[in-house]
Amino acid sequence: MRRLFFLFAIAALGWCIVGTAQDGKKMTRKEREAAWRAERLRKKAERAAERAREDSIDFAHAVQALQSGSWALEASSITFNNGYTEYVTPSTNFVSIDNGKGIVQTAFDNSNIYSPNGLGGVTLEGGITGAEISSDKDGNVYYSYGIQGPYISATVHVTLNANSNNATAYVSPNFSGRNMSLEGTIYPYSTAGVFEGTPGY
Repeated sequence: MRRLFFLFAIAALGWCIVGTAQDGKKMTRKEREAAWRAERLRKKAERAAERAREDSIDFAHAVQALQSGSWALEASSITFNNGYTEYVTPSTNFVSIDNGKGIVQTAFDNSNIYSPNGLGGVTLEGGITGAEISSDKDGNVYYSYGIQGPYISATVHVTLNANSNNATAYVSPNFSGRNMSLEGTIYPYSTAGVFEGTPGY
């Protein structure tokens, strides 16, 4: 926000220079350069302000989705407990909750291997327990819950970054050390573009 204010201030100063120069009959080269820089700064400030507005709207929608218990985090990358990171397709790699049902799905786009869900990974479903939501002084939102099903027993901790819908979901199985984190964006479940594979093993 401070940087945005600075851009507006510089742009305004530039336009003051332009206005002063335009009172005369002809602008000097230095004045033309100042006008060009001022216009660039003005457009940059406008773009930054528009991005900030869009991010604020996305954040509000993400918080509302978490509160309503109907959301999906579409992951662009998955990091495993050994530190290895895989960049993945968001529509088929996700964590979600809808109507009390939770899903954790991975799909690694490898048609050469057998996978339980037919997408190169696994699709695990379960009921949701103990959902809690909180926030800190910086505006970050924290959402945690348990997921219990025939093939999954885990705790999930979601961190939603302040003023955006960017988030990370940390999945911790209760009976193994195979933790993983999915990093991506949160959407209301009704507008998410996720594709579910065959659930279970």
